[in-house]
Amino acid sequence: MTIDPEHPVVHGELAELRRRLDVAYARVEGGLALLSHRTEETAKELDELNTRIHTLEHARWPLPAVAALTAVGALVVAIWQALGH
Repeated sequence: MTIDPEHPVVHGELAELRRRLDVAYARVEGGLALLSHRTEETAKELDELNTRIHTLEHARWPLPAVAALTAVGALVVAIWQALGH
């Protein structure tokens, strides 16, 4: 690499530019590492929530079954009252 005599290269300026590039690179790398960590944590939380929802959906009573039990209960009470008890 040849240096043009009209544009002298100042070693201090090159060192400052190199330092700024290193700082910016470290900042970008840190940001990427943080985003990667947050993505992993979010994926874990999402899996846990999906598991909880799946468990809750299987543990609940379906609405038609509740309606049928209520109707049978009402029928039993109506018959019991009709018989005079």
